[in-house]
Amino acid sequence: MISGIPAVMAGAGLLLLFMLLGMPVFVAFMLVNLIAVFVLLGPPGFGMLASSFFETTTSGSLVTIPLFILMGEILFRSNAVDVLFRSMDELIGHIRGRQYVLSIALATIFSTLSGAAMGVAAMLGRSLLPGMIARGYDPKLSAGNILAGASLAPLVPPSVLVIIIGTLAGVSIAGLLVAGILPGLMFAGLFLLYTFIRVRLNPKLAPESETLDREVTARDKVMAVIRMLPFSIIIISVMGFILMGIATPNEAGAMGVIGALIAAAIYRRLNYRMVVESVGSAAMISTMILIIMASSKLFSQLLAFTGGASALTEWVAAMEFAPWIMLIILMALPFVLCMFIDQIALMLIIIPIYKPIIEILGFDPLWFWLLFLVNITVGGMTPPFGYTLFALKSAWAEGTLMQVYGAAWPFVLLFLFGMVLLAIFPILATYLPGLL
Repeated sequence: MISGIPAVMAGAGLLLLFMLLGMPVFVAFMLVNLIAVFVLLGPPGFGMLASSFFETTTSGSLVTIPLFILMGEILFRSNAVDVLFRSMDELIGHIRGRQYVLSIALATIFSTLSGAAMGVAAMLGRSLLPGMIARGYDPKLSAGNILAGASLAPLVPPSVLVIIIGTLAGVSIAGLLVAGILPGLMFAGLFLLYTFIRVRLNPKLAPESETLDREVTARDKVMAVIRMLPFSIIIISVMGFILMGIATPNEAGAMGVIGALIAAAIYRRLNYRMVVESVGSAAMISTMILIIMASSKLFSQLLAFTGGASALTEWVAAMEFAPWIMLIILMALPFVLCMFIDQIALMLIIIPIYKPIIEILGFDPLWFWLLFLVNITVGGMTPPFGYTLFALKSAWAEGTLMQVYGAAWPFVLLFLFGMVLLAIFPILATYLPGLL
């Protein structure tokens, strides 16, 4: 029987091979587990498979996943996107480079709806980017802003990836959700600061004078704020109730769904067909995620059975590297791998392996897993293979892949700089969760 570290390498390698061949993530995980159970345990081991599926799919903490997904689906189909676009454009007003501000602001806001960097990048690449270029904005800086803002999606709450990490790593989901707020705002601020510095140094990056379709009055700005209130109240109440300890993530997710339905009614898009389509889409996505997580649970059990997890832990414990060197090593691996494979797939492979290691190293779990989340996110927009890059390129037909690569690099470096700040100042991640 294969055991120890070779078992870990064999299982992870086979899983990566299946996904690189284009196999869906949940199918790849299921197939690897079936092969492993049959080879290691034989037919009696399939009882463990059934038990893992039952325990995962009936876990109360995972109820938040379909609720957050359903909330996003309803808001996307309720005209909230169009309302936000028009309202933010009016509120930003007449400043040089305002479309850059708009792109980062919209990407950050839409991130709270989808939690998927690829989705936000594709949507803004199709709707906002062509208009920015037509108005005289620099194509590379415009695309870079959209990529960077979209890559905040997994970090800005409510985030499905946070729920998955919290469940697999055994850390507080509410704490991890709240921990992403300050870093998310910090990264958005870094992007804006960098953009304004670039425009100041090279005014040609933004048109000298750009006017709105009409003059925006004070009344128009008040109305823009009012139009955004239904959406804003949903997001603030969901996270506010968690932060104040009034509601658990599950309860906050349920309130978010109710709030999304009310917002749809206010925007006059609430109808039977919209609700059915939203529920159907959320159910399909949630089912795939739950299957993947059930498979990941069994994968972890098989690692423990073969002794692979304990062997890796003993190997790391025997190293005499300083903790900060180990942190760099632990972050370098997912950073590179996320250029090739899906974030969820990578988390399900690495978290069961990393969990005992960070306990040996004595890292704060909340801080480490938030840093890990930022890391895998920026890996997804790093050339040459970051999948968020290809999502933007597919939506931006006029652009070249080299333009997208050139647009990404400055913001990748900004992300890495922000990660260094998070590593040096853990309070950025732990302050708000400490108030729970």
